[in-house]
Amino acid sequence: MRAYFLGCPIDILTMAETVGLARKAMRSRQRLQHVALNVAKFVNMRSDPVLAADVASSDIVGIDGMGILWGARGLGLPATSRVTGVDLLGELLKVCAQEGFRPYFLGASPAVVQQAAQRVRDEHPSLVFAGVKHGYFSSEQENEVVRDIRSSGADCLFIGMPTPRKERFLAAHRDELGVPFIMGVGGGFDVLAGSVLRAPIHMQQLGLEWLYRIYQEPRRMWWRYARTNTLFAGILTQAFARQALRRPPSMYNVLPPGTGRIGG
Repeated sequence: MRAYFLGCPIDILTMAETVGLARKAMRSRQRLQHVALNVAKFVNMRSDPVLAADVASSDIVGIDGMGILWGARGLGLPATSRVTGVDLLGELLKVCAQEGFRPYFLGASPAVVQQAAQRVRDEHPSLVFAGVKHGYFSSEQENEVVRDIRSSGADCLFIGMPTPRKERFLAAHRDELGVPFIMGVGGGFDVLAGSVLRAPIHMQQLGLEWLYRIYQEPRRMWWRYARTNTLFAGILTQAFARQALRRPPSMYNVLPPGTGRIGG
């Protein structure tokens, strides 16, 4: 079910429903792009038109962050659960191992992406990768990377490159990739490799994963979360106030539904 959260499209889906759509795309080789929406991405969309266009044109915009889930509920949307990107990645790798789909990992450092792939192989011995490529390639090497992905015959592409580089890469090349299911995984390869730990389950349930990330990487993460969480709190407070006054929430400029959608 597609809905709109303060002008941003979101798809209210369970984990099982999301996995089912991804499996269907890989079986039919009909292209489907998934994006995981968290607070940082939502806030950054407001000032980054490339990111906003990537989200708006994606076939599935999953609710990744607890802040998005709570905000959607507070504004009356029937969202009951979130589908985190890293959990979805894990479920889809299980599907690949069970059904013979071949994933392609693109992104992170050479050591991290290779370690991530090796740990996946250890967990799922039957899984065969279509390819594994780090994200430290130059703009001059992009066409070579695209050719390698296309020739690999991959069933799914997981991209662990930072925003907005990932969005710009996809905007330039996704029509050439020939991969049915495409998904950005953020720092998912770091988690698979064991270089970044998931927050304890009780912190995940309380929406405090961001605090655990700051604990692990304070220099890199504290300002990102301080800025985006503060801005999001302000946006949501204004939206709740408008709702209380029975006025429609303000919209920001994203592409209209259906424009540039991948896979139909």
